[in-house]
Amino acid sequence: MTLVRERTALRPVLTHPLRAEAARGFAPFAGVVAFLLPAVVLGFVADRWQGGWAETRTELHGVLLLVLPLGAAAGCWQGGRERRRRTEELWGTAVRGPLARFLASALPVTLWVTGGYALAAAGALLATWPYATGDGPYADLLPVDVVALAAVVPAGQVVGRLVPWRFAAPLLALGGYVVLGLSGRAGTGPGRFLNPAFAVPEGLVPIGRQPWAMAVWVAGLASAAVLAYAARRRWTALVPLAAAIAAGVLLVRTGDGLWRPNPAERAQVCTTSTTPEICVNARYAELLPQVTAALSGITGKLEGVRNLPVRFEDRVGEPRAGEAQLPMLTPIGRSVVRGRLTDPAQYAWEAVTMLQDRGDCGEPARRVTVADDAVQHYLAASPAEAYFDALDARGDAERRAGLAERRAARERLASMGADARRDWLSAYFATVGDCDAANGVPVL
Repeated sequence: MTLVRERTALRPVLTHPLRAEAARGFAPFAGVVAFLLPAVVLGFVADRWQGGWAETRTELHGVLLLVLPLGAAAGCWQGGRERRRRTEELWGTAVRGPLARFLASALPVTLWVTGGYALAAAGALLATWPYATGDGPYADLLPVDVVALAAVVPAGQVVGRLVPWRFAAPLLALGGYVVLGLSGRAGTGPGRFLNPAFAVPEGLVPIGRQPWAMAVWVAGLASAAVLAYAARRRWTALVPLAAAIAAGVLLVRTGDGLWRPNPAERAQVCTTSTTPEICVNARYAELLPQVTAALSGITGKLEGVRNLPVRFEDRVGEPRAGEAQLPMLTPIGRSVVRGRLTDPAQYAWEAVTMLQDRGDCGEPARRVTVADDAVQHYLAASPAEAYFDALDARGDAERRAGLAERRAARERLASMGADARRDWLSAYFATVGDCDAANGVPVL
């Protein structure tokens, strides 16, 4: 019995090579860096994406510009490991074939790097969830981004095996940043669609073929490089290479056709209890109560006034007939931060200026500007009004006279009876948006 126990104790514990490679060495370090880099970068610019699902997707995709060269450099450094250890000959005597040996070294780094980026992406999505204001998460680009990152690591390892130089990894990362950066700055040309990290605006979503084509493009190129280097039958590299070429041709020839406007961008969510009605983009539907509250002082004072736009609308482009542009809620990080309006008073004043928009009517007459100022002061005074009034009060005689005229007009509008003020405002808004009617602005 004792002899059996001694033999059992002396029996070696067999560990799978992948487990040993993944548990220690360079792979965990690369994974930590692949997590920290996007996490820190996203943390610094959290104001401009936290609270918007499309913004979060765009920032996560944009940070790939930093992570892809890092992944390639990590694979390159791993590829030169045996050369640095001077164990190339010993590694070549292993029973397993060259492709199996290559994958045993490449897969742990690939899994750690992609896992680190995926963990940072999951953290960003969780950080957005409490402040989301409308639509749901966009999962259209994230899987392809992970595939692209998983592809560049073994491709970088091929470079590390072929280039016998200690500085190959940092130079490969630097070259990756330069290539991706130049491709991103190009802005035009079909070749930019081959860049897995090219900038995607919040207002665009891919159609069904685009993610698959991009995944085949990057994975096919990486697989072809690995097979050409490590496979016993190197001609097998032609299969993924052909698939990559076909996907690349599709990406280049179709170009913008693989993208369409986000349907949520066109939809509006409205409240019909105010005059004008207030509509916000469906992507920010949960901001409608805040916007309505910010404009409540305006809509309350306009009750019963005629010749107003039917509604405030929140969409890109010129407002349609009978509508006024709502101050834009985007880009996130200015008017809206983490699901909250940052300055409701400023937002209300901007909404009043939208109601008063006279288009390209040229320089307005003095009495028009005085009337505009009085309406702004009555409906929602600018937060900076007192500051500019103080400057005019210390200015020359002309500026002091202008200030006195504006203050008198403000006082006359505020002191009117309710019915008289409604009639005056109705006559005033009848002239807005019509250059020919600008001369008909009623005098205060």
